[in-house]
Amino acid sequence: MRLLATTLYGLYAVALFSVLGLGAMLVMALLPGLDRRRRLARAASRLFLRLAGMPLRVEGLENLPEGPCILVANHASYLDGLVFTAALPPRFGFVIKREMATVPLAGFLLNRIGSQFVARNQAGQTTRDARRVMRSAESGQSMVFFPEGTFSEEPGLLRFHFGAFATAQRAGCPVVPAIIHGSRVALPPRSGLPHPARLRVEILEPVAPPLTGTDAVAALCQAARSAILGRLDEPDREAA
Repeated sequence: MRLLATTLYGLYAVALFSVLGLGAMLVMALLPGLDRRRRLARAASRLFLRLAGMPLRVEGLENLPEGPCILVANHASYLDGLVFTAALPPRFGFVIKREMATVPLAGFLLNRIGSQFVARNQAGQTTRDARRVMRSAESGQSMVFFPEGTFSEEPGLLRFHFGAFATAQRAGCPVVPAIIHGSRVALPPRSGLPHPARLRVEILEPVAPPLTGTDAVAALCQAARSAILGRLDEPDREAA
């Protein structure tokens, strides 16, 4: 009986996401203005979480600087981007692996809300994408990175890539560590169906980039990672 209830809930959540996603896509196709489209995405994400029985609590919004910043967070589920869309002010864009640009519906929506797609393991394209992201940060845009780059079935914080921190160092803007709790339960890796769960986003105090030093980017990365690990109920898997 419990399996049946869980399956029915999962099918309901998928249907709900599809309906809201298609509705948002139709409106975003015509809606002018990036800020308007991001506000719509935020409202749609919040509505989905509410109707799906996934209550979201956001703590520490006062820690977000008024100016541009780079927010970095742990990555545990395909649900993470939607949760941060619901949690953050619409001035934030996302830096996402380029493969997501080809996913039906998701790729279109991500493009319409100003996401930056970055290639992995493609030397020339990766370099061009990194330069474009840095130019965006230097122009004053706030962005969200998941510096692990991926997530795994086994809980734990993986090694961080340096891209987010090199971008922050180059742009001279602070890094804001954040933690998402509950998304691994709500949509487990390799699971096709969501589960009901309570979600919580914790935004920590900013980490200012060091002014000088050859190891400044690595130091910034380590400071942000340590802050996240200290508040995350998962083990350190940096060596994995």
